[in-house]
Amino acid sequence: MDELTFRQKLKQFVAYYRPHRKLFMLDMACAFLIALVDLAFPLLSRYAMTSMLPGRLFAPFFVLMGSLVLVYVLRSVFSYIVTYWGHSLGVLMEADMRRDLFTHMQTLSFKFYDANRTGLLMSRVTTDLFDITELAHHGPEDVFISLVTILGAFGIMLGINWKLALVLILLVPVGLAFTYLRRQRMMSASRRVKERVAGINAGIESSISGARVAKAFTNERFEVQKFNESNEGFKRAKGDFYSSMAVFHSGMEFFTNLFNVAVIAMGGYFIMRGELDYVGLMTFALYVSAFLQPIRRLSQFVEQFTNGMAGFARFSELLREKPEIVDRPGAVTLRRVKGDIAFRNVSFSYDDKAKVLKNLTLTIAAGRTLALVGPSGGGKTTLCHLIPRFYEVSEGQITLDEIDIRDITLESLRAHIGIVSQDIFLFAGTIMENIRYGRMDATDDEIVEAALRAEIHGMIMEMEDGYQTQVGERGVRLSGGQKQRISIARIFLKNPPILILDEATSALDTLTETRIQKSFEALSEGRTTLVIAHRLSTVKNADEIIVIDEEGVRERGRHDELLALGGLYTSLYKTQLTAGD
Repeated sequence: MDELTFRQKLKQFVAYYRPHRKLFMLDMACAFLIALVDLAFPLLSRYAMTSMLPGRLFAPFFVLMGSLVLVYVLRSVFSYIVTYWGHSLGVLMEADMRRDLFTHMQTLSFKFYDANRTGLLMSRVTTDLFDITELAHHGPEDVFISLVTILGAFGIMLGINWKLALVLILLVPVGLAFTYLRRQRMMSASRRVKERVAGINAGIESSISGARVAKAFTNERFEVQKFNESNEGFKRAKGDFYSSMAVFHSGMEFFTNLFNVAVIAMGGYFIMRGELDYVGLMTFALYVSAFLQPIRRLSQFVEQFTNGMAGFARFSELLREKPEIVDRPGAVTLRRVKGDIAFRNVSFSYDDKAKVLKNLTLTIAAGRTLALVGPSGGGKTTLCHLIPRFYEVSEGQITLDEIDIRDITLESLRAHIGIVSQDIFLFAGTIMENIRYGRMDATDDEIVEAALRAEIHGMIMEMEDGYQTQVGERGVRLSGGQKQRISIARIFLKNPPILILDEATSALDTLTETRIQKSFEALSEGRTTLVIAHRLSTVKNADEIIVIDEEGVRERGRHDELLALGGLYTSLYKTQLTAGD
């Protein structure tokens, strides 16, 4: 993945202002008016002290002072707008970025999620974007106010004493050079901090998800040790960042104090020569303060810019991650599906090295049930994941109703496939919401009908809150059998013509499995069904059974035919009988 140049990142960042340009312009206009007020005060003060008071113009003097009070009331209003609506602008941009990032992540394939930890991705979507929000609000505003104030103050100081103004302007490039040289180091340190924070988030997410396993093995101390190691790495990275920041801020403080010393020294010299009076020097000193304030603001901006762009770099890096599996140009949308599936010389590898499937050729007739059995690692689950294009075949072709699945839109292909796996995932929410996930526009009556067909309606109604019962994180409040039946109800609601059962009962006890097996038989009726089975007793009635291992398809036929062969299937079957499974 090519790295974006700084200019490209900045252009991408600025693009997020466009939908909110009216709010941005309001923010900048108020910031401009604040800068004008700050520039006017020393000039009006000088006029009052050099003209009004010596000329005994007392009434106009107090009118001017009253006007200044009103001006500062208006300045407070402008400041409120800048603070409230400016931050709101940042929040809106952050929300847009989070929306774009989350939407993009939905397009990425299984391979991407296989390679990235959940906590790391969560950090990209949440923590990194906070610093971007601060930059989005304060960045343009700080730069704009600073430039207006610096240029305005310098112009007025030129009018007071151009020689003294030139002394100051000669010191500015030194400060700018220092700022430029330190920015890159701060950027690098800030990026390391964000990477460490992402690592901590990933560790916490993993530890919380595996809390029950940690307690079962009494490994709480090990989890704490892992966290402490990540936390120490974060402290070191943060220390490096603060060290860089301290050098930067102390250097900027030195330069700003140098300005004050230079003004007093050179101002005193010009007073001695009769080229400047005391009121002029005092006014000049006020403008030096106005001149130094935006410089300090710019130094704070450098810190914000460093943190924000480090976060934006990680944001844009993930946004540039290209989906491995996309619709081909001209891909067709499936309307009616018979369910004929064919594998033609299909090979697949997860890492482009060792092949999980090699030159597999296989046909599954519409409406028939095919069982896949064999030792672990033979490619059974992989084969099933290739049909909905969770992964892309390395070689060969898979067709659905004689159409290459790569010529079918992903949405319509997956809409016609239902999957029930061993690892049932339920979202934190109600039973009703989890069943409705099978078809989001389903009515409550249709959900109840699906639950009846999955034979879980009675269990649900026995619960205190019925269909509104909260299932907990990943369904922890339900038994394995209840979670499995909810997943079956989801598929009944979806009503797909193709069904994949991936060791869907292997985690259940024999009694529960027997009851749920009846639901599966009802579910697979009239559908093209692929069953990956660990317990061979559950696939006796399949229309065809395929024995597959790392060498490919070894045997195929019905249950009684395979037993008569006396081969690998017979060996697996007898082993399970002996083990009492």
